[in-house]
Amino acid sequence: MNEPHRRITVNAEDAERAPVIDDAEYAQSAERRFLEHYGLNEQPFGVTPDPRFLFLGSKHRQALAALTYGTESNRGFLTLIAQPGMGKTSLLFRYLEGLRNKARTVFLFQTDGDSRDLMFYVLADLGLDGTGKDLPEMHAMLNQVLTKEMRAGRRFVLVIDEAQNLTEKVLESVRLLSNFETPWMKLMQIVLAGQPQLADRLAKPSMAQLRQRVSFAIRIEPFTHEEVSSYVDHRLWVAGNKNPSLFSVGARTLLADNSEGIPRNVNNICFSAMSFCWAMKQKAIDREMMRDVLADMDFKSPKEKTDFAPKSAVPPKQRISRNARAAVLTVKELPARGWLPKIGIAGVVLFALGWSGGYFDVGKRLALSLRSISASEKSSVVPTPVPMSLASATMAAPSDSLANPKQKAPSPDNDAGVPNPVGIQPPQSSRQHN
Repeated sequence: MNEPHRRITVNAEDAERAPVIDDAEYAQSAERRFLEHYGLNEQPFGVTPDPRFLFLGSKHRQALAALTYGTESNRGFLTLIAQPGMGKTSLLFRYLEGLRNKARTVFLFQTDGDSRDLMFYVLADLGLDGTGKDLPEMHAMLNQVLTKEMRAGRRFVLVIDEAQNLTEKVLESVRLLSNFETPWMKLMQIVLAGQPQLADRLAKPSMAQLRQRVSFAIRIEPFTHEEVSSYVDHRLWVAGNKNPSLFSVGARTLLADNSEGIPRNVNNICFSAMSFCWAMKQKAIDREMMRDVLADMDFKSPKEKTDFAPKSAVPPKQRISRNARAAVLTVKELPARGWLPKIGIAGVVLFALGWSGGYFDVGKRLALSLRSISASEKSSVVPTPVPMSLASATMAAPSDSLANPKQKAPSPDNDAGVPNPVGIQPPQSSRQHN
């Protein structure tokens, strides 16, 4: 059941005499034929962080110099921030290689545990067994190692990679490790390396104590177009390439544009391009071949995606909704103002004129017309009982005066104590009766 998969020839007659090749042998054979096709000694674009293939761009050199200077200056805490695939781990290996004879180093990449797990990994890297011990006991064991290294005149450097995965509680435990010190020097140099999420976590208010201890916050920026081309040449040279025109100028331009200057993207694109070129029995990778590879890998930018589209392609038709309805603009007519408000306004105006003594013939005529209009409006619009006319109102006044001889008859200007709204004298018939 555990036997490897075997490749068998298609011809059934020669099945018994055909050589049996397992998958491992076939993969080695393909890799060998790939290298022989290009005249290489090894794979130039591998996935492991081999220090021999490390190419130091301008930002990488600055980051390495800052790490070295911060350690020699005994600054305590350093942070290294870089995007995924920027060669951060390879740079850390070069940094630790430079400290081989100067310091005792511990490199950790297990960042998915708690504080006790972190201390256990540190002691395990030092060759110490922390099984069954609590944090104070493991701290005591680490303190003995630090004291021994100090007396030997060597530094102690702890590098934690992928530190963005550490919880705030574990980061606080790392901060407490910096308390191993003497009045004149730090016994431990700590380098926290991680992705941009690490910088976001350290920026939180709860991480203020740890953030204040960081002396250098080092960042690695992507390659420029020239550095991408130099990076490709460097890796091909390390692998033994003797063909300077393996990648054409056009292919390198597309590579720099679509890889975003990230070394891991450059490795993946170059490996796919060389594999495609080998399958096509070609010796060089031109622009057209790189375009095909990028189209398959989807590493192209939106501009490149437009260029890859066939020119004869018909633009998509605009979609029209089936339930579309004609847009109708409805304008509501303003409500018409009735006669009653107009009569009230006119009455107020005429009352003001009558109160001031301006009895004009025009006002009389207008009042008579308004009174007739008001009567017709009430009878036609509002179904109310017929109102008492002005004549009947004045005829009722003498009966009241007869019942009370001392009471004076109402004046024309103030009939029954109510001001005449139009300022007009009562009709002649009412005066004759009175």
